[in-house]
Amino acid sequence: MNSKDYIKLEDKYGANNYKPLDVVISRGEGVWVWDTEGNKYMDFLAAYSAVNQGHCHKKIISAAKEQIDQLTLTSRAFRNDKLGLFYEKICTMTGFEKCLPMNSGAEAVETAIKLARKWGYKKKQVEDNGAEIIVADGNFHGRTTTIVGFSSEEQYKDGFGPFTPGFKIVRFGDVEDLKKAINKNTVGILLEPAQGEGGIIFPGSGYLREVRKICDEENIMFMLDEIQSGLGRTGKLFCYEHDNIRPDALIVGKALSGGVYPVSAVLADGKYMNVFNPGDHGSTYGGNPVAAVVGLAALEVIEEENLVENSRVLGEYMMEELRKIDSAKIKEIRGQGLWIGVELNNDAGGARIYCEELMKLGLLCKETHEHVIRIAPPLVITREEIDWALNKIKKVL
Repeated sequence: MNSKDYIKLEDKYGANNYKPLDVVISRGEGVWVWDTEGNKYMDFLAAYSAVNQGHCHKKIISAAKEQIDQLTLTSRAFRNDKLGLFYEKICTMTGFEKCLPMNSGAEAVETAIKLARKWGYKKKQVEDNGAEIIVADGNFHGRTTTIVGFSSEEQYKDGFGPFTPGFKIVRFGDVEDLKKAINKNTVGILLEPAQGEGGIIFPGSGYLREVRKICDEENIMFMLDEIQSGLGRTGKLFCYEHDNIRPDALIVGKALSGGVYPVSAVLADGKYMNVFNPGDHGSTYGGNPVAAVVGLAALEVIEEENLVENSRVLGEYMMEELRKIDSAKIKEIRGQGLWIGVELNNDAGGARIYCEELMKLGLLCKETHEHVIRIAPPLVITREEIDWALNKIKKVL
């Protein structure tokens, strides 16, 4: 079978909820992938930051294979000999006291929402069923009905109501607008420190510090979704570190497994996490032994291969080189680390056509919000490989 055959199968039997580029990938290693015809491409999306450690990292794959031969699932009805080791690693590495493991990023966000509400009722003593959580416009936290209900993107909500109440949407980066939304029932503020799906959008300098201050003054749980931005993507282990703050709850996923297996988690100190009692919340697969060893190996790779520093150094270099491109098509280039958005002018024809042209040259990028080309290669990339990619981008733009 060739690529056209596989595409026909997908189109015939699959739901029409994605519009992928028509490349059928069959193999990957590091920053490179190959299609079914053997054509080689550089991956500049990294599965939306899930593959920070590179495709099929040998250490992570080896850990998964070894564990699969021993034990795959017990459910949380019983203990396993790998979960505690994963807990220790992630808590030590991030500085939080407690970890609650889940599978997908959306599950972790739902977990954080439940954590904030339960803490609000049990500790802050807000009125029953009155808890409110503040979110930002342009957010992307997942695809469950609760989460899309507080999206400002109409397509994400179209046809899926009614939605869960208890959320207020404020302008991203606007401290005064956020202050106006707070009342006695506000239990949490949930933000992305930088919005990936929104178009690689960063709030103004000092915004997260102001939000941190407000949460301290008003006794509000500050939750940060670093599913895309975390684990080295922006040149720090977590994006919030650029502002020298610490959230009360941290949501992680994607690169927590290096793209090998669905692993996500919510991290918080005991004063928050201890509101959960046995039976309050759970997941059959969350914290399974395969997920635990994969997550542990993925975290070790980030440390051992200095991926955070590589992201910082090469991100600065790439931003500098991209800004040298003299093109009337480019409106703005913005980013941190190896997370960069190339926003095109409205009359440039949309980012999709440039992603398709880059694909023909062997570089895989993806558009977001029509006019932005998202750049997010695996963090194992080298300067030489970035130069190769820059040459392709310059040709197209």
